Amino acid sequence: MAAKIKTGDKVVVLAGRDKGVKGEVLKVIPEDNRAVVSGVNKVKRHNRPSPFSPGGIEEKEAPIHLSNLAHVDPVTGKGKRVGFKTLEDGTKVRVFKGSGEVIDS
Repeated sequence: MAAKIKTGDKVVVLAGRDKGVKGEVLKVIPEDNRAVVSGVNKVKRHNRPSPFSPGGIEEKEAPIHLSNLAHVDPVTGKGKRVGFKTLEDGTKVRVFKGSGEVIDS
């Protein structure tokens, strides 16, 4: 299956405690169908001190399932569905379902 969400995409959270929050995809984990989004699904981890770090409580983003994310349409600012389209020159691009606007440049 082709990836509809890639690193660097602007997405909005559709479900969960961070519903409605917009962010940028930092990392995609395709084998688990998950992505790490900036400012979303923040968790606290307690770290032991080491020679390289002082330790303490670190707050970081945890992965969120791809089904809970949608691309943000730059025109409306809302989450939209994404499909694929093949252009005349044979390249496969991602497009918004409603408007048909191309995501990949």
